[in-house]
Amino acid sequence: MKYDAVVFDLLTALLDSWSLWNAVAGSEVRGQTWRRRYLEITYGCGAYRPYQTLVRQAARDAGLPERLGDELERRWDELQPWPEVRHVLQNIGLPLAVATNCSSGLGQRAAARVGVAFAVVETAERAGFYKPHPEVYRAVLRRLGTAAGRTLFVAGSAADVPGAKAVGMPVYWHNRIGLAPSDDTRPDFLEATLEPLLRCAR
Repeated sequence: MKYDAVVFDLLTALLDSWSLWNAVAGSEVRGQTWRRRYLEITYGCGAYRPYQTLVRQAARDAGLPERLGDELERRWDELQPWPEVRHVLQNIGLPLAVATNCSSGLGQRAAARVGVAFAVVETAERAGFYKPHPEVYRAVLRRLGTAAGRTLFVAGSAADVPGAKAVGMPVYWHNRIGLAPSDDTRPDFLEATLEPLLRCAR
């Protein structure tokens, strides 16, 4: 095997969180504006601040009611995995983990929506920082007990590509919705679905 474990971004690589944000916001345009502002705040945040604080701030900055943050949390268990997720994860044959930019409570609830057992669920709240801060990736590696170069990171968002690469992890970018790169860092694999991961991870 090429790798000893696979770590996933949870809310974009495995779950279609974009659709939930859009539904809560009332339209795709409003949802994407809100979500993109949230990502900007999160990536610039560094040290952990309460996830719901950032979500509400992003709504306000996007010209939307702050109460949408509470509605998003209320509807959190509506998150759905991408269609191929369970098949792919059940057939990788390696220990699986997630590293996610949310609170520990929401991270556990979101991981449960995937329907596959994870050896580690690392959250920004537990690590004390938001990705792409290196500590989040290092924290999940410590808990797995694996070396960075032998642990494949499956990114969903653009910032996870340079974030995981910076600590020495090879990266598979599951760029489902066609996001633009955050810088000139290139992933080892770039795909629009998770299906090729079964070949790339072996």
